[in-house]
Amino acid sequence: MTINSPWDEGADVKDAILEAGKAFDIRHVGAFAYFSTALEIGWIPRPMHAIYTGDEMRAFREWLPSTANEVKWSLGGSLYRENIEDYYFNPYELGYGHLVKFDHDFIGREALEKIANQTHRKKVALMWEPSDVQDIVGSYMDTDQLPALYVNAPMSNYANWQYDAVEDADGKTIGAAVYTGFSWNARRMMSTAVIDAEHAVPGTKLTLVWGEPDGGAKSAPWIEPHRQVKVTVTVAETPIDKGNGAGRGVK
Repeated sequence: MTINSPWDEGADVKDAILEAGKAFDIRHVGAFAYFSTALEIGWIPRPMHAIYTGDEMRAFREWLPSTANEVKWSLGGSLYRENIEDYYFNPYELGYGHLVKFDHDFIGREALEKIANQTHRKKVALMWEPSDVQDIVGSYMDTDQLPALYVNAPMSNYANWQYDAVEDADGKTIGAAVYTGFSWNARRMMSTAVIDAEHAVPGTKLTLVWGEPDGGAKSAPWIEPHRQVKVTVTVAETPIDKGNGAGRGVK
């Protein structure tokens, strides 16, 4: 929700909101915490733009200036695929299926009609096992081997498009975690992910691969040398405030 007001009335509006929100335990949490709200509501802010393949998009790609986000944004994470289309999502996978209506014409309608009744991957929350997070942090002080990739708080994405592999019990990649950070309300590290529907059952234990292949791209100096680690995660529904066990009482 966005609230707009004249600039000179901003302070009064803010004070009124804080006063009215006391009954709901509203409080200041800092600007950095703003970005963690996307985790809690299950919004994926940066899906890969599906423009890098197909002759229909060639003219658009050639038109883009070198300063455009579609040109300069970085792709990172533990999921590595040769085919760029493996990073694309459709509206159903992003949780927007209920907004797709076929009562009017629009670009892409035919393609969406073909897949509308198929089983789609599902957007979920993945709650990180606290002991695995502690092991990651502990690795920073281990001088005998490379540490795990640094976990930043509240947000741990280090690439504009970050795709971390999610594996099932057999080590098969069944989806990607695309937004990762710490939720103070849930008291957990967590990720928003898109995974195969058969594994999207709350309570299912999966594995998230944290860290770049081969210790990270040598051309990315903002990523320290590190080793990949595997994190146990538990599937939960998203948003996490549905009373689904993904809040403060998670064990």
